[in-house]
Amino acid sequence: MRTAIIGFVAGSLSVLIFHQLGFLVANELGFTRVPLYSLRPVPPFGVPTILSLAFWGGLWGIAGSFFVARLPPPMNGVLGWLLFAVVIVTFANWFIVLPIKGAPVGGGFRLPGVVVAPLVYGLWGFGMWLIATLLRRVIK
Repeated sequence: MRTAIIGFVAGSLSVLIFHQLGFLVANELGFTRVPLYSLRPVPPFGVPTILSLAFWGGLWGIAGSFFVARLPPPMNGVLGWLLFAVVIVTFANWFIVLPIKGAPVGGGFRLPGVVVAPLVYGLWGFGMWLIATLLRRVIK
């Protein structure tokens, strides 16, 4: 239960800090124009976008917490989180989430999205590792 709670909290906080930071950098470099901390309602329940992202980041954090912890060293640390985020989360977004939302697979695999998405998810993974590590020290 501790792993799931830490995973959810770390995943949600990592969205609010690192994921949004990734989009801020991409916006400032002119690669994207993603609204940060958007309050635009997301169907079907009308939840603000940022809360939806944080919730899903928390669920990914739970999954990743159990997955990465079972990897052999040195993959069970920051490297495991980076690979989990860049590969598994990015591919799930490209091949499952986007088609469900009616978008083309991989967003059409157009630049700069094909580079920005893995970098943003990679930042989320790094934040996930950092926050989860800190939370494990605090919550015993």
